[in-house]
Amino acid sequence: MFSHQELLIIDTVARLGSFAAAANELNRVPSAISYSVKSIERKLAVTLFKRLHRKVELTSAGTYFVEQSRLILKQMTEIKFQTQRVANGWQSSVSIALDNVVREASVNQLVHDFYAQFPEVELLLTMEVFNGVWDALADNRADIAIGATAAIPIGGNISYRAMGSLSWDFVVSANHPLASVDKPLTEEELIQYPCICLEDSSRTLPKRVTWLLDNQRRLVVPNWHSAEQCFIAGLGVGLMPSHRSAPLIAAGTLIEKTLLTPYQDSSCCLAWHKNNENPAISWLLEYLGDSDKLHAQWLNSAS
Repeated sequence: MFSHQELLIIDTVARLGSFAAAANELNRVPSAISYSVKSIERKLAVTLFKRLHRKVELTSAGTYFVEQSRLILKQMTEIKFQTQRVANGWQSSVSIALDNVVREASVNQLVHDFYAQFPEVELLLTMEVFNGVWDALADNRADIAIGATAAIPIGGNISYRAMGSLSWDFVVSANHPLASVDKPLTEEELIQYPCICLEDSSRTLPKRVTWLLDNQRRLVVPNWHSAEQCFIAGLGVGLMPSHRSAPLIAAGTLIEKTLLTPYQDSSCCLAWHKNNENPAISWLLEYLGDSDKLHAQWLNSAS
């Protein structure tokens, strides 16, 4: 209904209180300013300004119109600015899906460093479990995935960088009945107790579990913090990432046990969309570093 120029004229007249002063600021003649204001008033069928001897004052309707006009002018400027940024490869937000196995301290440092570099870009973090990380990438809910485990279960335009192997410890509480068993545990001994495991957060891809015997009861928890509390309380048995279990084993809170069939390490990786790189994503990929740095900062308890 109104052009940017018309809204700007109304704003300038209201701010300066004079057609002549507005004309001088906008490099127009006063008659052109007066004509534009009258044209807008005709469109609205209301009077925006009281015409006095050498100045103008806003009516109540004019005050409301100017307030709304300024919001629209600000939004139009922001749209122009953001559109130019997008055209130059920028985006207003970057989303990262983190597998729940990664070190929490590294997440905090990443957020701190990212906002120091990109104060105007939003960082959207989600914590996923197992195939939920790949699901977030496949569904375009994430630009980058950190700590994705197992083989890539999705096709398409995905690049990845190895993060090394994630090792697991089979643990029980120091007070658990199996804690004193001084030999590799058999399935007959293990199946008596619930397996503490995380629920895969995938929405569309097949869900998976780390370790579970046939017909064994599960104790399903949402994250590794909850799992730790259940292990410590002796509510079940199961595998825990070594970088999380190591401090608890060292403190004597948990006991590492040996299985007849040892569980293999899991390959982890950093993954991202090949054709979705922009300055913020490129910075993140460089910041996260090579495979050795990724493993040290995100999966290694000693770092």
